[in-house]
Amino acid sequence: VQLQASGGGLVQAGGSLRLSCVASGRTFRIVAMGWFRQAPGKEREFVAAITRTGGSTYNADSAKGRFTISRDNAKNMVYLQMNSLKPEDTAVYYCAAKDSIVTVTTNSYDYWGQGTLVTVSS
Repeated sequence: VQLQASGGGLVQAGGSLRLSCVASGRTFRIVAMGWFRQAPGKEREFVAAITRTGGSTYNADSAKGRFTISRDNAKNMVYLQMNSLKPEDTAVYYCAAKDSIVTVTTNSYDYWGQGTLVTVSS
C-alpha cells in the first residue's frame, strides 16, 4: 500500500485547509486510516482516525471541534478538514493506514505517506 498526502500550505490563524490522501496498491488490506502530525523538535502525534466504513471517527483533544476526518472508499481517499487553525497546528501532517482495527497509537499503523507541511502564521 502506498499513500500520497497533499493539501498542505501556508495559512493565517483562523483559516482552513483540507488535506487529502490517496491510497494505491493493495488497498483492500486497509481497514483504518488516520492522520498524524510532527512539529519541529517534537514526536509524531495522533490527530484523527476513521474506521473502514467511516462510521466512527476519533480525534485528539487538540483537534476536537476543529478538525474532521472523512474517507471515500470508492476513491481510496481520506481527508482532513482543518478549521480555526492555530499557530500550534504547524507541523508536517502524515496520513497512515493499517490492516486492523482503528487505533490512535503511532506505532500501530502499517503504512505511511510522505507528509505534507502545514504552516499557520499568527
